[in-house]
Amino acid sequence: MPNVNIDPNDIMIQLRGLKKSFGVQTVLAGVNLDIRRGETMVIIGQSGGGKSVILKHMIGLLQPDEGEVIVDGVTISTPKFFDTRTIRKKMGMLFQSGALFDSMDTGENIAFALREHHPELSEKEVQKVVTEKLKLINLVPEFRSKMPSELSGGMRKRVALARAIALSPEILLYDEPTTGLDPITSDVINDLILDMQSKLGVTSVVVTHDMVSAFKVADRIAMLYKGRIIEVGTVDEIKNTTNPFVQQFITGKRKINPEDSEN
Repeated sequence: MPNVNIDPNDIMIQLRGLKKSFGVQTVLAGVNLDIRRGETMVIIGQSGGGKSVILKHMIGLLQPDEGEVIVDGVTISTPKFFDTRTIRKKMGMLFQSGALFDSMDTGENIAFALREHHPELSEKEVQKVVTEKLKLINLVPEFRSKMPSELSGGMRKRVALARAIALSPEILLYDEPTTGLDPITSDVINDLILDMQSKLGVTSVVVTHDMVSAFKVADRIAMLYKGRIIEVGTVDEIKNTTNPFVQQFITGKRKINPEDSEN
């Protein structure tokens, strides 16, 4: 059910009865979720369970079979009624692999969206923004000449984050931001997620199965299970939940008590 205790004016993203299937496989079976302005919502769940599919619906890369996606009061699940470019300018997305353009250096990757959406900017203005975004992710301006092939996995994700914030979005979407990274580098990415929320005041949505990351960056956590959100709560509420499926996931247990699963 939607979170009825949230003031509608405080909601940035609403998912209502979201359903999505690919062939005979049902991925989303009726997702309901409210995400507040300025919060970091972390969506947890098993790999392949549909977390990234939810993100792609939020940014309009996928359209639901049923249900609605409402972003800042605009229903984006009916694309003929809105300008896709306009709504996407409000969003930045960090893809799981970083998805940098291999033929472009760091500076060109960050500048890409600026040149695409703001052709009126001079090259000097573009480069000024690139420098600002590099500083936000704690990289020196000289880093702009590095090619993606010269970067470590953690550096690629940092550059991809700089590209995601190039247009100063109101919403940042993170798809498994710490996957494939060592614990120290993962913590650097977690700190950057917190920095972006603090410095930019953005609404953040993070999908992950990394519970260390989830507990560090989340204001609230939503658990996706069998295509539905089965619980939403603060970090403490999720840690202390009595829901056996949530407990199984966050503790890494292989099995749950059969008596619990019947409750």
